[in-house]
Amino acid sequence: MRVRPETLLIATMSIFALAGVTAIVAQNVREARLADPVVSTLVEPVVIEPASGTAVVEPSPVAQIDPADAREWFRTIRQFCNPVEVETRLRWQPAPGTEQGVMHEAACYALAGKVDLARSAIERLPADRRYHAAGVVFEAGHPAADAGDEIAAGSLMELVVEFWPNHYMALYHAGSSRYQSDDYEAAERYLTRFLEEYSVEDGWRSSAQSMLEAIGA
Repeated sequence: MRVRPETLLIATMSIFALAGVTAIVAQNVREARLADPVVSTLVEPVVIEPASGTAVVEPSPVAQIDPADAREWFRTIRQFCNPVEVETRLRWQPAPGTEQGVMHEAACYALAGKVDLARSAIERLPADRRYHAAGVVFEAGHPAADAGDEIAAGSLMELVVEFWPNHYMALYHAGSSRYQSDDYEAAERYLTRFLEEYSVEDGWRSSAQSMLEAIGA
């Protein structure tokens, strides 16, 4: 069968047109990919509050943590346990729903100086588990106290004593904090209790005795 010339011309033009459309689509896809990079989980999304128009930076989502591993959760969250970020961060990355999770949540709030929130967390635990939470709080806070920042650690140590009354090192640090804050009445109360609980003749006991002697003088 003989193909008419005009039919061949139409077919040829159709093939070129289709190829052109395909090339344009491919180019658009490439440009779209370049214009739409993968969003990193490190990007901090910004939320605009309608009432004030203020830009509020919300923390980015983080990798999921095994809910049973409260220590690992605390390790990843500790840098945010400060007065500015702690509440927002814990809404984004809540503690594991276990007793250990609650204990480490309390530690994070206590490090941030949010003692009321730390106390509320501890009080969610059974009464016979609360002193364990106080121990977790102490372990989180005592490096700062041992480094000499007694005032900053004072409220945390008093929280420990609230739930673990004979924790002698928390008593010492609470007393030292009050002493450095010139609250001598409270300092005397904590340091006296420390000496009642701690009988080893070492630098801790000597320091407590020196502070009490200064108060008495």
